[in-house]
Amino acid sequence: MTEPRRYGDELAVVTVTYSPGETLERFLDTLDKATERPYQVVLADNGSTDGVPEKAAAARENVQFLSTGENLGYGAGANRGVAEFGDEYGWVIVANPDIEWGPGSVDTLLEAASRWPRGGSFGPLIREPNGEVYPSARLLPSLGKGVGHAVVGRVWRDNPWTKAYRQSDTAVVERTAGWLSGSCLLLRRAAFDSVSGFDPRYFMYFEDVDLGDRIGQAGWQNVYVPSAEVTHIGGHSTSKSSDKMLAAHHASAYRYMADRHQGPEWKPLLAAIKAGLKLRLKLETRR
Repeated sequence: MTEPRRYGDELAVVTVTYSPGETLERFLDTLDKATERPYQVVLADNGSTDGVPEKAAAARENVQFLSTGENLGYGAGANRGVAEFGDEYGWVIVANPDIEWGPGSVDTLLEAASRWPRGGSFGPLIREPNGEVYPSARLLPSLGKGVGHAVVGRVWRDNPWTKAYRQSDTAVVERTAGWLSGSCLLLRRAAFDSVSGFDPRYFMYFEDVDLGDRIGQAGWQNVYVPSAEVTHIGGHSTSKSSDKMLAAHHASAYRYMADRHQGPEWKPLLAAIKAGLKLRLKLETRR
């Protein structure tokens, strides 16, 4: 009988970089104030050309530069970063390099984890640069709410499907959610490894939705912890290729639904979803 893996209490941080610019220094500087615990950082680099990740790693003893060799996408890059750490690292943060950490935010997430022994992932309250709260703890997409949001969310922002899917009217309290934004996650290593991490087929977008679903299916919980706060500057590395990112988003949305609705009986509906997403993409890129 195979001995179950045992994990320690060390803290690791993984951020996937792709020419992150000046945001990375802010990420690392504010991270120092987010926890009193020692931690190690891996910069899983997907092909930066600005030299910023290499410079940051050279200047900080607890930061390691890891070249993935190519642009693997967000989830696969994060997996490579996590794999650098041994089992003594029982807690792993996966976060975008354009996150600014609130003081004590990481320690607040870890404190919440002690209250949720079946918590597999923990997400903070995420603010936009203008101070607005981003809806980062949501329901899993369904054929009603999720598809309605995906198809008409950009053109009819106050539609009922988007409001329900984003849980816009839900009180901002510590609670479980279907999934949490992958822009900033504290992961219990036992839970993350039990589902083999992110699905690398999702190049960009929906890798966090898929992870939240699989964590839940494996008997763990996704826990929203709004007492911990971060700010997501947003979009630095993707702003130059927004049309490509929109296309990746729509492809991932379709993959998520197709993965969960297999068989000939679902083909007509999936064809309609694909057509709706294609139309939305056409309208968005035309703008």
